[in-house]
Amino acid sequence: MRSSIVAFVAVVLSLCDADSPPIRADVAAAEPRYPNHQELGTVIGETGAARPIKTIADWEKRRAHVLAAMQAVMGPIPGEAKRVPLDVKVLEETTIGSLTRRQIEYQTEPRDRVRAYLFLPSTGQPGKLATGKRAAVLCLHQTTAIGKQEPAGLGGNPNLHYALHLAERGFVTLAPDYPSFGDHKFDFADPGFGYASGSMKAIWDNIRAIDLIQSLPEVDGERIGCIGHSLGGHNTMFTAAFEPRIKALVSNCGFTRFHKYYGGKLAGWTSSRYMPRIAQVHGNNPDEVPFDFPEIVAAFAPRPFLASSPVGDGNFEVSGVRDTIAAAKPIFELYGKPDYLQANYPDCGHDFPLDVRKVAYDFLEKHLRGATP
Repeated sequence: MRSSIVAFVAVVLSLCDADSPPIRADVAAAEPRYPNHQELGTVIGETGAARPIKTIADWEKRRAHVLAAMQAVMGPIPGEAKRVPLDVKVLEETTIGSLTRRQIEYQTEPRDRVRAYLFLPSTGQPGKLATGKRAAVLCLHQTTAIGKQEPAGLGGNPNLHYALHLAERGFVTLAPDYPSFGDHKFDFADPGFGYASGSMKAIWDNIRAIDLIQSLPEVDGERIGCIGHSLGGHNTMFTAAFEPRIKALVSNCGFTRFHKYYGGKLAGWTSSRYMPRIAQVHGNNPDEVPFDFPEIVAAFAPRPFLASSPVGDGNFEVSGVRDTIAAAKPIFELYGKPDYLQANYPDCGHDFPLDVRKVAYDFLEKHLRGATP
């Protein structure tokens, strides 16, 4: 299978000024740096001077710089050498009402396999699946030892059983383990894997999950979404920045501006599961990190994005989300899709209660299935 993501990144990175060298992941640190990541109205050209963004082509050049800056911190996105055959194995299958739940395992790269729960529409009879192609959603779990089991409805917080909930609404859903959680025993220190961050490893695993979803005969490969809470929320966002096959996404309790993350104290982002270079290279200083969430959100345009951000979230301060949405809105307007950028600010804490989930699920139904809530 030819990699649409590698092609996408190559195209985006080639949108630099014509007389500038192309941006490569291994030299991303040398690319233009922007002192204000909330100010998205300018792009740095070949002379090093900033000029106003007036067209979509102008923004695409700035977006190329954003992707390069992310790779400078996370490490380069893998290429085709890691895209081995998926070699999917079904470990167990259970019928749950009108759904079939499978625990599967598949190859994401040489030497590594991931387990996930896959929900498929069923006739209610063992082994008999419903016909017709459906929209699908990749469901990414929070920081929890049980990993994929929580979104699959097999433990943890019932409010976070979104792979099961969305399957009950008619979506095909896939809930994989994040590296080092659930059944995915991953050694971030192993140099043989070649990752500078757990974040980039997770991005690659999620890209392979999209490969798997697209391969399913039950799925319309042009209608794939992604959703996650907390760790799953920003995992969703990081993946969608690089993966254009994600057509709509929801992040619940997933982010705030770096300057407003515990008052700019970024140590929580720097473990091997996340981005160690934030500490090692950038000294945990939000002024020095070369990207921030306003740029990431703008990079989704014109794809639909919902930021579900409770006002009582003690992990991700809501004013930093409001800042992000305000900064990214003009980019969605540039594409003629201002309504595709949405935010919900419910009065609750770091959770995903029923009324908040309904907003998120209706959003995915509207943009992936054309259903009006």
